[in-house]
Amino acid sequence: MHGDPAAHIFLAIMLSILVLDFLMQRIKQPPVVAYLLVGILLGPSVLDIIKNPSNLSRLGDIGVIMLLFFVGMEASPQRLLSNWLIAIVGTLLQVVVSIFAVCVLGWLFSWSLAKIILVGFILGLSSTSVVLKLLQDWNELETRVGQTVLGILLVQDLLLIPMMIILGFLGGQRPSWHTMSLQLIGGLCTLFLGAWVTIKKRVRLPFLKQLTRDQEGRVFVSLLMCFGLAMITGLFQLSTALGAFLAGMIVAAAEETHWVHESLRPLKTIFIALFFVSIGMQVNIQFMSHYWLQISTLVIAAFFVNTAINALILRTLGEGWEVSVYGGSLLSQIGEFAFVITALGYNLKFLSYDSYQLMVTTIALSLLFSPLWIMWIKSLTRGGGRPRLLRKVFRVTR
Repeated sequence: MHGDPAAHIFLAIMLSILVLDFLMQRIKQPPVVAYLLVGILLGPSVLDIIKNPSNLSRLGDIGVIMLLFFVGMEASPQRLLSNWLIAIVGTLLQVVVSIFAVCVLGWLFSWSLAKIILVGFILGLSSTSVVLKLLQDWNELETRVGQTVLGILLVQDLLLIPMMIILGFLGGQRPSWHTMSLQLIGGLCTLFLGAWVTIKKRVRLPFLKQLTRDQEGRVFVSLLMCFGLAMITGLFQLSTALGAFLAGMIVAAAEETHWVHESLRPLKTIFIALFFVSIGMQVNIQFMSHYWLQISTLVIAAFFVNTAINALILRTLGEGWEVSVYGGSLLSQIGEFAFVITALGYNLKFLSYDSYQLMVTTIALSLLFSPLWIMWIKSLTRGGGRPRLLRKVFRVTR
């Protein structure tokens, strides 16, 4: 009997994760870096062990849904509501300022308006998965900077649909009234459900005790809670991750649901790892060797520009300099949803093949190196404390 090739692939993934995670711990790097490096190592451009990255990417999408489900359980609706001004206005300002910043490049290189808006949208999307994973690992999700960044990330996820509609209009596509009606109804229902959970604070889920008397029942009920609402928001043409987040909020408000963490945490760890492995596989080493100067310039520029833009916006909206700079660094990378926007731009002929590969590689590398950038900024700000360096730099503003 011949062995299943899938078993060999998962064995290679798990063994590589164990080895690289051990090495990353030695140099005090988060597990996310190990996952991304495993994807690069096992991907098509190096060892080529994983022949079909799309299947692994689908499994990774499950990890994103489960991550948002856990974040919904840990998030405070009252804190999110208190930061609504920063979340909404800050996100909109970030996207607008990013587009204006790209206009300079567009003027220099004679880009079309559609390409300028496309690149601006890409820069305006940060990584929900990377940032929330780091905040959870560092126990900072409940801090002020953690809740502020969480609110901005959620609004960014909501903006994905309008961004895709705008790019479709620029590319000659027109969404059907059926799709727009579904999104409008789904959006209103989502807002109503979120408001209900926030006001109600405590809810009761029917038949919960009867269904969760044993460990097996708890696992499947937890999965039903997580993916049920995610599927419903998906049917309304909204983000499945948003539905998972709302499901997490409902579970957190329900009575006797402490077992959900224990039931799903191992599954979440596995699928989140697969998600980041699939992201690492999109780094093309051969392409990087030809365009290393352009790619490195874009990645460094993205970190500096996004950190500066977000830090200034947070400061303008009333945050202290230390929290603003640290929050800006957390939002400095280009997020995983930017892959969706980039693929749409390529399909609409806004990007050439080389430009598409350039953007994909830049996004992947920004995800890979963002923990290092964030940890460096964090060492300067001490996670939002009162560092000597920033006190000296910004003393004149106080």
